Amino acid sequence: MEIQSPDRLVRLAVDLVNTRTLDPEQLVSPGSLRAFLLEHGEPEPVEPDEDDLVAVRAVRERLRPVFHADGGVAAGVLNGLLAEYAVKPYLSDHDGAPWHLQVAEPDASWGEWLAATTALGLATFAAGHGFEALGVCAAADCERVFANPAEHRPRRFCTPRCATRTRVTAHRARNP
Repeated sequence: MEIQSPDRLVRLAVDLVNTRTLDPEQLVSPGSLRAFLLEHGEPEPVEPDEDDLVAVRAVRERLRPVFHADGGVAAGVLNGLLAEYAVKPYLSDHDGAPWHLQVAEPDASWGEWLAATTALGLATFAAGHGFEALGVCAAADCERVFANPAEHRPRRFCTPRCATRTRVTAHRARNP
């Protein structure tokens, strides 16, 4: 349960929120949570249980408004998560891992760790890019979230595929 880079933390937060969208639920079991954590660079042992699954889903739902809300509301959500779950940062080399920065208690559950880590990542991202760089896809049939670090390139869609699909639909509506 380590912090490797700010980009990783933002990607982790975005991907966590996107595990439940209009698509089927992706975190359906402790095994799917395990796969998610491993895909996002967590070193073994990764052995979440049913309680971890419930807690991680709750963290996901607390993070979702950060992408929908204005800066004041989003900051309030992140500040609340940081106050509840984050601790003073410290260096650790537990379990033979290289030295890394921790922001959750040493014995934190997966839910507690994700709450502290993703809140820190999103807060750092928003401080550098503004909350307007966090968003929800504008496609009518999508509710995925995204983080756009590019300056001077506003983004409305989670992927080029959603943008193209929306433009094609609008074109067809104008030109029956």
